[in-house]
Formats: sequence, structure tokens, C-alpha cells
Amino acid sequence: MTNQELKKLNENLWSAATKMRADSDLKLNEIDTPLLGLIFLKFADNKYSLIESEIEAELKAQEDSRRQRPVHEIAIEKCGFYLPRKARYNYLLNLPEEEDIAKAIKEAMDEIESYKPELKDVLPQDEYFALSRIDSSLLKTLLKNFSDIPVTASGDIFGKIYEFFLGKFAMSEGQGGGEFYTPTSVVKYMVEVLEPYEGTVFDPACGSGGMFVQCSNFVDRRKNGQASGGEKNLFVYGAEKTLATVKLAKMNIVVNGLRGDIKQANAYYEDAHDSFGRFDYVMANPPFNVKDVNYDRIKDDKRFNTYGIPQNKSAKAKKTKDGDVNFVPNGNYLWINLFATSLKPNGKAALVMANSASDARHSERDIRETLVKKGLISQMVTMSSNMFSTVTLPASLWFFDKSKEVLDFETEKENIKILFIDARNVYRQVDRAHREFTQEQIWNLGVISRLYEGQENRFIELVDLYLKNVNDLLPNCLSSFQTVIDSYNTFFSSFKKWFESKEFSKEEALHDEFEGLLDFFTSEGLPKNHFVQQYERVFTALNTYFEKGLSTNKLQSEVELVLKDFEEEKRTVKKAIEKAFRALEKNYKIADKDFKEKDDKLWKKIENFRNLTTSLERFIEHTNERINSEPVFTEDTEGKSAIYFIKQIQWLQERFPEGKYEDVIGLCKVANYEEVKEQDFSLNTGRYVGVVIEEDGMTEEEFVEEMIRLNTELNVESVTSLELLSTINKNLDNLTDAYEV
Repeated sequence: MTNQELKKLNENLWSAATKMRADSDLKLNEIDTPLLGLIFLKFADNKYSLIESEIEAELKAQEDSRRQRPVHEIAIEKCGFYLPRKARYNYLLNLPEEEDIAKAIKEAMDEIESYKPELKDVLPQDEYFALSRIDSSLLKTLLKNFSDIPVTASGDIFGKIYEFFLGKFAMSEGQGGGEFYTPTSVVKYMVEVLEPYEGTVFDPACGSGGMFVQCSNFVDRRKNGQASGGEKNLFVYGAEKTLATVKLAKMNIVVNGLRGDIKQANAYYEDAHDSFGRFDYVMANPPFNVKDVNYDRIKDDKRFNTYGIPQNKSAKAKKTKDGDVNFVPNGNYLWINLFATSLKPNGKAALVMANSASDARHSERDIRETLVKKGLISQMVTMSSNMFSTVTLPASLWFFDKSKEVLDFETEKENIKILFIDARNVYRQVDRAHREFTQEQIWNLGVISRLYEGQENRFIELVDLYLKNVNDLLPNCLSSFQTVIDSYNTFFSSFKKWFESKEFSKEEALHDEFEGLLDFFTSEGLPKNHFVQQYERVFTALNTYFEKGLSTNKLQSEVELVLKDFEEEKRTVKKAIEKAFRALEKNYKIADKDFKEKDDKLWKKIENFRNLTTSLERFIEHTNERINSEPVFTEDTEGKSAIYFIKQIQWLQERFPEGKYEDVIGLCKVANYEEVKEQDFSLNTGRYVGVVIEEDGMTEEEFVEEMIRLNTELNVESVTSLELLSTINKNLDNLTDAYEV
């Protein structure tokens, strides 16, 4: 589901919600629970529909067995939950209006809970009676509106829709909205690095459970769908301080086939899951820069004091209604401590953190030094700005690996290494204010971690996947090329025939441009044969590569060289075709406006210009990096072109030509303890990775000439600006004089 489709769906659902508010006697903040309950029911039904045939097949297979398992057991095994007939969405949707639909929905929710104890007291029930009190048809209308949620809307779309509504409800009450949700692409990258195949996952600030959902999706993908649908060998544990959000998180993990325990708790003061040293994985996007955490309440908590508690020694206790209270100056390092202390001996963690924490001074700097000396910080990643809905500044990802913990610093400090990745230039622009990672960017960045760990095979596997996609999509590129050339020839021949039937004596401009087009099509101006030859070279290289059945970096590099030639030829051909189109379009429009005759039979036989435009658009689509501008977070090739995957291969092999990890200026750097110490234990990636100095390709003389030219332009613009300023002042004086008169 693309961002645009999700946006439209959200708008439609919100329109339904506001109508519900207008048609009932409820406040806006009273309708969120029943509304989101119906959305849950629809998503649960969607998920169940996809697994239903497997459930029925299992039932049929057991017909002659000595022990027939009940359908709900099979359903829970396959899907993670069971929906009885009267809890199916279409059953409720098709109830006649005279039925008590509020009662039917309450009974449906109650039945679902009876087969899934984890949902006990979570799903809304009695709330639906309040909705139907004023207008009995309101629930029927809502069921119809929410039936538009497509079956293909899977993964954490439920969580995304919930967070959208939560933000809307918050803004309607005069609060900030949108701060609850971690962007999917960021979470996917965190999961890609951690690789949580199985075990326990803890999120101490879990919101609606988006981190858990992406862990589930990762397992589905890595196991080739074997774990898809049913419960997985992942156990999730979450803490969230808002009860309504806790309920939504529980619904979310059930819909996605996960088992676990989500509790209402304030992570600063409540250890809801006895977290110290308990979990295989910890993930969260905690609130940044919290300044009102009571120091006296957490100072003796081993979750926070193991590596040191941030404190402002010179600050005095503040007077509150509870008396004098000492506050932690900034809560960021409380979260960092919590992550480090919640891991098992081989556990891993990832958290989103404000960039400022990487360089924080005073007591926070001392904590950071301790964590570095312990060898717990395995990786630091800085992301671009505008990756989050309400935070425009760039944030960082901190990764921990407890298996690398240093027990004796003096003898093991040479083993302390941190991988720094600067991903500030890696993103896709969604709109003016938002950016995100594409799926391929997530894989490309993730494979850097695999190379660093010595897993060169993962690099080869990723390039191999991209080569397969190129092989599958390349025929579309050639087909679109042949189509546009055929369209040109068809249109041009009919236009040329009309042109030659006319006598142009005064219209030499049109004639001259048309002669240029004649030259273009009759000479080597359009290197059609070259393009086809390059395509055949690529096709042969790919066939040879796949026939060998052996993927190596050497073989992949050989194919990439052929792809590079093809991509360069494509650029030349595309430029030539677009130039020819512009010239032909201009001539056609001039002729259409000024020279065609009303009963001109030859003109009427000219091929429809729109056909040529369509074929050109198709060619451009298949020779651009992406076919459309919408993100497609799926494993397939929808919305992507062969050129797009060629670019991915080039990105990887230009930076890691040997298929092994190496430091890349501007992208990644492995720093040892002494290097980190030299930077006073700063974890700012820019201090280590450096920046790329772009080569402009100019000689010294050319550079001097360019500087002189630019300086001349600057002087001209300066004179113009002074003239404009003088005119503005003169007009302002005239206006003032007129007003005084």
C-alpha cells in the first residue's frame, strides 16, 4: 500500500469519524475507542480471510482422523486468533438495519476475546450502545465506510491508521499530534540490523506496537513465508503509559500473529517486566529530552544507575507540591541506560535518540565514556532531517551488542570498535517536509553491518537479488524503447507526407526545423542499433551469470561493467529521443495552429499525437530510476524499473568493490577505542566518517575562468538589485507624499 493510498484511506476514515461525531451526542474524544475497535475488526477479518482456505483444508484433512481438532485451535495455530461466524465483518455489515447492531458488535467482540485470553477487557463492547442511542443507523454507516479498507492492507497499516487517528484526536483537544509514531522505514532499518529471528523483544515505550509488527514482518520475509500467518517464536513485551494505547498495541500484535505482554506503565518509575538482563532484543523510539524525571525516585534503580545517572550537581532542588524535588537534567541517558541494562549476555538493542545525545557534556559524557569502555555500543547511525513527522532535526540510531561487552578494559580495549554510518544523504523525498528510506536503501545500509561482521555472502546475495530483478524488468525497457521508436516512425511518416504536400514559401522557420528532424531520422542521430546491441550484451551477460549457478563478487562485477555501458547508452538514447520529441511537438503544434486546412484529408490521416506522447511517457518510465514516485515497501518489483536496480548495484559495488567491508569516506568508518577517546568520547558520526570532496573535473585555468564568469554575473545581479531597491524607495516616497497630501 503506497503512502498516497494510505493518505486517501485515512482521509476517508476521518471523514466518517467526523460525521459520526456530528450525528451522535458524543464528544470527539469519546468516539476513538469504538471507532478504532471497528478498524481492528476489519483488519482481523482481512487477515483471517487470507488464511481461511488453509484452515478449511486442515479441517478436511482431519475428517477421517481419530482426533478431530476444533476449528478454533487450527485457526489460532494458523492465524493467531479465531473469528466465529458472527464475528466476521461481512456478517455484521449485512445485518438488516432493524437488527440491534450495537448488541451484535458487542457479542462479536466478546466471542473473539473468549478464544483469545490476551484480548480480555481490551476490545470495546458497551461503547457501541452509546453510538446508536441517537441514530440507530449510524453503526451500519460506519461498517459500510470501513469496509473500504482493502484486504491487501497488511503489516502495520492498522498501527499507522491508529496513530493517524490518535494524532487527529489529540489535535482536536488542543494537544500536539503525530508524535506517537516511528516512521515505518526507520523501524524496518533498525530491524534489518538487529535481525530478530526469535526470542524476546522489549519496547519500553511501545506506543501501538509498530516495532513489534516490523519484527514480525522480518521473520515472515526471512523464513520465506513459513512463519507467515500463525504465531511466531517471538515473544514481545511492551510498556506504555496510556491505557488506550496499551489496548491498541494488544490488538495490533494479535492481528500480526505475535505473542506477548503489553502493560500500562511509566518506564521511569515502574519496571513492569522485571527488565534487568532479561531480553534478547530491545527496541524503542523514546521521548527525547525529558526534563521532569524525579532523580530521587530512580537513583537507586539498577536499570538506570549501572553505568551512571545523568545529574546536574550544581542545580538546587525545585519546590513542587510534593516538596523539594531533584530532577534529572535530561532523560535521554536514562533511556540509553535502560537499553544497555535490559539485555541478556548476547542481547542486542536499537533505539532512536536525539543527535544532541551523541555529544552531550558533563555527567552524560561520563556515562558515554563508561559505555564505550564496556564495549557495549556496536554501531552509530545518523539519519537525515525530516525523517519524522514532527521532528525536523536529524536523529541518530544507537545500536548495542552485549556479546561484545568488555570485562577487563586494560586487556581487552583493543577489541573495542564502533561502526559509524552517516546516512544523512540516503533517503527518498516523500514531499516537501518528509523523507524516508526506500526498501532497497534499508537493505543497502543494512548490508554494511553484515560486511562489517564478515558476512560477505550477504552482500553477494543482495546483489544477486538486484541482478534477478534487472533480468526480469529489462525486457520492459527494450519493449518501451521499440514502442516509442515505432510510434515515432508511424507519426513522422504521416506528418512528413502531409508536409511534403504543402508549399512553404513564407514559413521557413518551420521548414528549417523540420529539415532538422529529417536529418535526425535519416542519419545516425538516433543510435537505435547501439541501444539494441547494448541490451543484447546485457541479456547475454545475465544469462551467462545465471547459467553458472554460482554467485561471486568477481562474476557480479563483470556483469556490472556491462550494465554500466548499457545505462550510459540508455542516457544518450533517452536524451536524443526527448530532443526529437520536443522538435516534432513544436512543428506539429505550429502546423496544427497555422497551416492545417479544414478539409485536409492528409492531415486527418496523421497519427494521433497523443499516442506518441503516451509511448514516450512509457519509455521514460522504464528508463528512469523509478516507474512512479510513490514508495513501495514490498519485496517485489512493483513500481520499480530495471534502471532502478542497476543503480542499486552500482551504489553497492562502487563503495565496496571487493565485496568486503572497507571504510568509505562520507558513509562509514570503524573507529577503535583510541580514536573515540581522541574525540573525547563523542559519538557524532561526522567526526569519524568525514565528507566526500567532489571532483569538479576542471583544470586550474578552467576554474579561474569559471570564477571570473561567476563574479561577473554577481556584479550584474548586484547592480540590478540596487536599481530595484532605488525604484522601490522612489515608489515608497511617492506613496508617502500622496498620502500626506
